[in-house]
Amino acid sequence: MIVRIMGEGQVKVADSRLPELNKLDDELLAEMEGGDEAGFRRTLGALLDAVRRLGEPLPDEALEPSELILPGDDATLDEVRQMLRDDGLIPG
Repeated sequence: MIVRIMGEGQVKVADSRLPELNKLDDELLAEMEGGDEAGFRRTLGALLDAVRRLGEPLPDEALEPSELILPGDDATLDEVRQMLRDDGLIPG
């Protein structure tokens, strides 16, 4: 799966890693629903770090279609809320 982190670039993440990312996505969703700003900030950072750690960065000149777009580290709770799908940021 090709993932774009807004303001950074694209990363190729193996589909086998999605359950690990979905766990963080579920935590993020729960913190957002509870209005836990500190938890939201911490878990968003952990989710993005996991994508960076588990994925392989694509070259800047690569123009692959992104299957998933994630907010950057500095995204606000409201900005992320607007990006949410029914099951969070990451499908599944």
